[in-house]
Amino acid sequence: MFAKILIANRGEIACRIIKTARSLGIKTVAVYSKADVRALHVAMADEAYLLGSAPVGESYLKGEAILQIAGRAGAEAIHPGYGFLSENAEFAEACEAEGLVFIGPPASAIRAMGEKDEAKRIMEKAGVPVVPGYHGSDQDPATLAKEAVRLGYPILIKAVAGGGGKGMRRVDDPAEFLNELEGAKREAKSAFGNDRVLIEKFMLKPRHIEFQVFADSNGNTVHLFERDCSLQRRHQKVIEEAPAPGMPEEMRQAMGKAAVNAAKAIGYRGAGTVEFIADVSDGLDPAHCYFMEMNTRLQVEHPVTEMITGLDLVEWQLRVASGEPLPIAKQKNIHANGHAVEVRLYAEDPAAGFLPATGTIRHLALPEVGENLRIDSGIRQGDAVTPHYDPMIAKIIAWGEDRATAILRLRAALDALELEGCTTNLSFLRNLLADSVFEAGAHDTGYIGRALEALTHEPPLDEDALAAAALFQLLPEKPSPRRADPYSPWSQCYGWRPWGGARQFVRISYGGEVLEVAASFLRDGGMELQLPSGTVTLNIIGQEGNLFQLDLGDRVVGCSVIRTGSDVRVFLKGRCYHFSLPDLHYGAEQEESGDDRIISPLPGRVVEMKASVGQKVAEGTPLAVLEAMKMEHTLKAPRDGTIAEVFASAGDQVDEGTVLLIFEEEAG
Repeated sequence: MFAKILIANRGEIACRIIKTARSLGIKTVAVYSKADVRALHVAMADEAYLLGSAPVGESYLKGEAILQIAGRAGAEAIHPGYGFLSENAEFAEACEAEGLVFIGPPASAIRAMGEKDEAKRIMEKAGVPVVPGYHGSDQDPATLAKEAVRLGYPILIKAVAGGGGKGMRRVDDPAEFLNELEGAKREAKSAFGNDRVLIEKFMLKPRHIEFQVFADSNGNTVHLFERDCSLQRRHQKVIEEAPAPGMPEEMRQAMGKAAVNAAKAIGYRGAGTVEFIADVSDGLDPAHCYFMEMNTRLQVEHPVTEMITGLDLVEWQLRVASGEPLPIAKQKNIHANGHAVEVRLYAEDPAAGFLPATGTIRHLALPEVGENLRIDSGIRQGDAVTPHYDPMIAKIIAWGEDRATAILRLRAALDALELEGCTTNLSFLRNLLADSVFEAGAHDTGYIGRALEALTHEPPLDEDALAAAALFQLLPEKPSPRRADPYSPWSQCYGWRPWGGARQFVRISYGGEVLEVAASFLRDGGMELQLPSGTVTLNIIGQEGNLFQLDLGDRVVGCSVIRTGSDVRVFLKGRCYHFSLPDLHYGAEQEESGDDRIISPLPGRVVEMKASVGQKVAEGTPLAVLEAMKMEHTLKAPRDGTIAEVFASAGDQVDEGTVLLIFEEEAG
């Protein structure tokens, strides 16, 4: 076994690998960018070395610099994690040339599966069914458009290199094909350095099912059962579970055998994932299941496999890479137990098309982990989510004796999770786990898109939360310097009078509606609140930091209240309620300006400015393309009109809220 390894990755990925290495007594070397100098993975590792500035091309993709650090630190092997250099055949070869073990498959296997078109040709020869499509080398747009017509719309444009939804576009209308092709190729070039694409028939009711495979250098190859990753947004996974709900044993056997054959066909070694797409229009059937691609690395969703098998897949990787045989080399000796479900907590806005978000995590309270609950994260309270890297904050994984129990435990974990500082998909995940279609296991890869409005709704206002938010506005922002007794009137500097009856009003906004709460301060230090449904008395009976215990007359509620400027978030009964103090002048100004300004929704780089001064555009016309967090975002015209001014050009770095262009005012 290795004595010291370098981890060529960051965040949650690096933290995960460090935990297993530490349990085996292996020393770890971390690398980091200037943006990550205070990151958790840097603190956890035994040693850490600076790579460069924040952009990945100047840090985590600098293979030569990583090799130099490995030599300097005396590492024997390099674990690439998942993402970045993990599927880079040239880097794997460079490791070997430097006498370092690459903890992953042979470069030949990475190269064989690294380009999806070649991978499909190999699988066809191995007798593994593939998705109908065009995998040829001719990249002429006219040829690709012709092949799309032959397959029949809708179709999917996919980058032949990489993954994670980058360089992937669904096209329903032939008139949109060339524009989407241009965007897919540009995104693929930026992400992977390769703009070649293939065309696939898009299935209208697909399930994404993948098999975890493992192989060693002694000729042993096994699978560790399947995962269902069908709940996706922007072609990226949101919820993963194992085993796949409703999977017939006959189909599991057939797909598992195909996955093992796929690994053997390319002389595989280490951990890999063989991904299939199943057309479930008529239910799960092996005859309608096709090979999509093989990821030659460990996957983000590997914890659900670990939860049902009781195995540590990173430990397996380390043992196989050091020359040991698979810890369990015979398929019949690998067993699955129970069910596991994983959600990915992202800094993003589901209601705004899942736009990535940035910000500093000012408050983070995670549920207690244990045998049935696991949290993988590289983020701590006080850390910043920047535009430079993937905005995933944490993975929360729950296990249960059956699927229903696993879902209930995961829902309880999300109810106990509190996070403030940036927009997240937490409420969306709660809604998704409680959705009847998901609970029935009847979803497919397009379900989130179809049900997005229902899944992104704000929780209905709970007046207990409104009372807590109003209270927090009435409390002093700083405690009184005389605060020896928290219940003394001298400590209660928010309207107490010896004769009672002091009255204040709080205007607070929730879900776009401005509410007014009247507060009467009582002689005993409590207050009386006039809420929309009636009057309640309120007393603080316990407080520790942001945690409050409130007596509301006939009930006691516990809540956490976080205030940032004019924003107040109340965490109550497993929900987060976002209130704000309305700025009436700003609101009127925005209403008056209407849709005349196109504003950058997040920090990023302007890839293309399609609009020009004086140009007449129709509603929905693409105006600018913004690249942020490794994805492209097209900004479209909100109405018909004429472009009055343009303030940005291709290549410009812009901040969130930057005005990119302005429309001429509408006549009348």
